[in-house]
Amino acid sequence: MKKLENPILMATIGAAQGLRGEVRVKSFTDDPAALGDYGHLYADDGRVFEILEIREAKNVVVVRFRGINDRNAAEALNGLELFVERDNLPDEELDEDEFFYADLEGLEAVDAEGKSYGKVSAVFDFGAGDLLELKGPGRRPALIPFSETAVLEIDLEAGKILIDPQAAGLIEDPNDRDPTAVGKRQPKPRQGPTKKAPGKDEE
Repeated sequence: MKKLENPILMATIGAAQGLRGEVRVKSFTDDPAALGDYGHLYADDGRVFEILEIREAKNVVVVRFRGINDRNAAEALNGLELFVERDNLPDEELDEDEFFYADLEGLEAVDAEGKSYGKVSAVFDFGAGDLLELKGPGRRPALIPFSETAVLEIDLEAGKILIDPQAAGLIEDPNDRDPTAVGKRQPKPRQGPTKKAPGKDEE
């Protein structure tokens, strides 16, 4: 059984579908049907899953995995999370202004004066636009919009994002820079490989 060094959450298995061992799967890729393009998928316990068949359904994909041949075996997988190694994600397919969610986590958010507002701890998509969660010592978690006005620059090499704290909702005006004023704790994020650039809408 293989243990991944830098696991990226790709999908979560749901209910069984039919009697042949198929399962309903929530995929976190841009193209849900491309889930199998990333190679073998791995569970937390080291089990390896190979996709034999995949087809799209409403809000999910229906998948048949190798070795899962009946409904009982399929039902035993309900709720299982599936991961790939970060190195399996195809960086060459990204445009200059596109980023994988996983690569944004851990970046330090600073303003033009170099003041830190914490590090990106999670990326959320609640349907009204992407949000970055910032956490830092002595600060409450804060959510900021992943937009062109709030996130001005992303520098992966430097490990930082340049933000406008006022546009990000972290301060009320330029004379009141209190990074603890906004934000509340959110659920654990799903760290799929979906890529987004600030201000880009879903197609």
